[in-house]
Amino acid sequence: MSRRLLLAGTTAAPFAGWVRLAGAATPKDTAVFAKQIDDIISLDPHESYELSGGEICANVYDRVLRYEAEDHSKLTGGVAESWTVSPDGKTLAFKIRPNLKFHSGAPVTAEDVEFSLQRVVLIAKTPAFLLTQLGWTKATVKDLVKASGDTVTAKITEDFAPSLVLNLMSSIVASVVEKKVALAHETNGDMGNGWLKTNSAASGAFRLVAWKANESVSLEANPEFRLGAPSLKRVVVRHVPEPASQRLLLEKADADFARDLTPDQIKPLAGNPDIKVESFKAANTFYMGLNLGYEPLANPKVRQAMKMLVDYDGMVKSFLAGRFFVQQSFLPIGFFGAIAYAPFTLDVAKAKALLAEAGYADGFPVKMAAPNVSPWTEISQSVQQTMGQAGIKVSIEPMELKAVIGQYRARNHQIAMLSWGPDYFDPHTNADSFVHNDDNSDNPKIKPIAWRNKWLIPDITKEMLAAARELDTEKRAEEYAALQKKVTDDGPYIFMFQNNIQVARRATATGYNPGITGDQSFFRTIRKS
Repeated sequence: MSRRLLLAGTTAAPFAGWVRLAGAATPKDTAVFAKQIDDIISLDPHESYELSGGEICANVYDRVLRYEAEDHSKLTGGVAESWTVSPDGKTLAFKIRPNLKFHSGAPVTAEDVEFSLQRVVLIAKTPAFLLTQLGWTKATVKDLVKASGDTVTAKITEDFAPSLVLNLMSSIVASVVEKKVALAHETNGDMGNGWLKTNSAASGAFRLVAWKANESVSLEANPEFRLGAPSLKRVVVRHVPEPASQRLLLEKADADFARDLTPDQIKPLAGNPDIKVESFKAANTFYMGLNLGYEPLANPKVRQAMKMLVDYDGMVKSFLAGRFFVQQSFLPIGFFGAIAYAPFTLDVAKAKALLAEAGYADGFPVKMAAPNVSPWTEISQSVQQTMGQAGIKVSIEPMELKAVIGQYRARNHQIAMLSWGPDYFDPHTNADSFVHNDDNSDNPKIKPIAWRNKWLIPDITKEMLAAARELDTEKRAEEYAALQKKVTDDGPYIFMFQNNIQVARRATATGYNPGITGDQSFFRTIRKS
């Protein structure tokens, strides 16, 4: 504890001083990001549920298991060096690595892992559902998650595939918090949550030095990280809301990376030898939700027709070039079980024939709620134009993203245009949202995306849950492949695109990969020359 405070006292001032300097080239031992980070609400890894917060926590905290930077597709040990699963898939045992240390210098123990997994359930913040779905409750979690010696045993009371549970152990909620430090800052039984919003008790590649809301996050390298010290000593993430300002900082060498540049900001950089632009596949799904409570949309032939009235290829070849590619599935490419699936293309003649068969030869009017920012504005206008060719008169209702979400959650939309990002690296995270609705009443226990669109599918829900419980990995993948085709073909969704993350960087800064999900982003591999 005392070493931790001493470090904070000696490093925070240089960080803060540098961040305030204007026109100061970035130090050679420091990576500086220009990025929108005003979504950070908390840096407690058992509470953080926003993209920017997840990225910071991914670099500050180690987890039970990990998908490491060297191979994003391979599940490996984090603080656990090995694990076993019982034949029935209900008991998992994690052996904790010896000689690991927290930033405070204290050893990482099985007791810390036990405390951390229990803490997620006990403080019951937004991401707690990721672990409570395993059957863990405030009343039972201390009996179901227990440490003994160097091993933590976790018992699952629900029927889930072990691969799903293991993937949950690689998610941000499986971050390991130092028990002694968290409890030393406990207030009113919060298990240190208030303090950990702006501080850390971690063992990851970087230590949190400071977070200044809407200004910056400063990190310092952990020289004793289990995979070796990061190449750079420091990382500073500056909140720069405007893409034009991010580009200016990058061009002046006041930032090493710019994360939110728009195509019109990226295009002029093509001829600059000092700047490189890289694209990385992300896991966000861009789609339209069709509310079956609106009579025309309840007709399967109408939905088929509408899926043929979107110019998917035209958009990705023009104003979405480089940032999106066609993927018509609820699972993004890069996820276990995902299939590259795009059965629909723009076909106005065939769509008109289907509409006539459905009794809508002259089309019909429909309202579409869409975020009032790029690229949603351009996408919605393109959809309006192509659907109009078959007589479907789309009235665009542009609004703030939170307003679209509010309307969608209340089932007050006709069409809602949105994106969806996974909560953890397993197909169940998306399947449970898009393919789960066995109660279409106004106030069910859960309200997933299928419910929002009034798609009552008890039989398909059973198929989805069976896939989540399937112990045979190959068979599980086959079940998800079949589900994707069924949902894309018949469901109340027009799946359009998956996105790429475009990162602009100084040519001297290399090695950064934002990962397919935000909490797979790693700073430790960044190098500067």
